[in-house]
Amino acid sequence: MPIGIVLAVAILFVISFVYFIRFYRRHVQGENAPEKKVEVEILAKQSVPVIGAQPGDDNEEYWIYVQPTKGGPKREFLVGIHYYHALNPGDRGIMTYKGLSFIHFALTRD
Repeated sequence: MPIGIVLAVAILFVISFVYFIRFYRRHVQGENAPEKKVEVEILAKQSVPVIGAQPGDDNEEYWIYVQPTKGGPKREFLVGIHYYHALNPGDRGIMTYKGLSFIHFALTRD
């Protein structure tokens, strides 16, 4: 087999691997993601105990589960204790997030 074909396949493999890593970091891990705002409804909330929490650290994590009101996938976000206690299932509002990170929730009153 000519060395040129092997070299071309190797180069294509490296290029595809680099693009896969970039895609994974941006779309799965949320790295360098743009800040987005979307109208959502709170579906549920949950507090989860943190195993192995050090003294002085929070011993629970607080999660909310949301779904866009105009349709789309359900998502979960780690939120602070204040948002956790202020929001209830059924609340609607504009949520700001960046990748996988929750930033803000503005409750809309109907």
